[in-house]
Amino acid sequence: MATDSDQGTHYGNLLSYKYYMRPTAHKTYGYSSKPKIKHHENIQKLLKILAMNGTCTTWEMAKIRFPNDNLRVRTKEKEFRRLLVGRTDRGKHSSGVLEFGLVVKDGKVFRHPISDKYRLSLHGLLYCLDVLNLSKKDIDKIANNYAHVLPNFFGRWEYLKEIVGDQVYKIQILARGLLLDNPEIVKSKTNPFYELMSFIHTKYRRNFESISEKDLSEQISLWFYTYLLYDIESKKDSKKKSIKKLQKVLEKDKSLKQWYLKFVQEANNYYSKRVDTIKKSGLL
Repeated sequence: MATDSDQGTHYGNLLSYKYYMRPTAHKTYGYSSKPKIKHHENIQKLLKILAMNGTCTTWEMAKIRFPNDNLRVRTKEKEFRRLLVGRTDRGKHSSGVLEFGLVVKDGKVFRHPISDKYRLSLHGLLYCLDVLNLSKKDIDKIANNYAHVLPNFFGRWEYLKEIVGDQVYKIQILARGLLLDNPEIVKSKTNPFYELMSFIHTKYRRNFESISEKDLSEQISLWFYTYLLYDIESKKDSKKKSIKKLQKVLEKDKSLKQWYLKFVQEANNYYSKRVDTIKKSGLL
């Protein structure tokens, strides 16, 4: 996997995705799977090829689009390259999806000619989950293709499906910018969902404009496991159900448990210090 400096783009944290990337991508490339503008349609086809097939060169993408027509492959390969890297016409440059941040470079193929390989960025994954009309089987394919990019979530996809079932597909809620910086308060006052979800943004608050792929991957994964605590049921035992659900996921994977509980402890330490700050201020 290419390093961040080799990817040809940069992007910010989840709040940046919600408040900048998502609305701008809707305006620039469409907000539904049936766009009325041809350019939007072409971009979405390109993104779906990368979603369904993982890392590809532009030639491989074109072969996927037209597997039995080499003449059309050559034409489509040039089009895909232009959509990815943009173009300069009469001294004016128009950005491609690589510069925008929905796609990243992911290595090279060292044959003649040497070619860059491309895949979706984490923002690109969220955009596809948000806009494209994906089936559960489609999302399963995406999880398989991008397991190395989201190891704590897509990398444990089948394991999670065995325990929480269709809740894995709730990642589309995040892709739509929901339950992010405005988590609804759950019915039970002893459910830590609100505090943990809020701390996710505190932890990455300095990364609005720029974040490493590793840190953004961790932020997305933390969102999902914290989301498992979310329960809007008014039943008396709803809090216990949501807590037990997360515990069941963590208990069967020691490394996952260690990773997530480290985050929980970090949140606990943060809130404890904030309380001490208020106490020491002399206002009480």
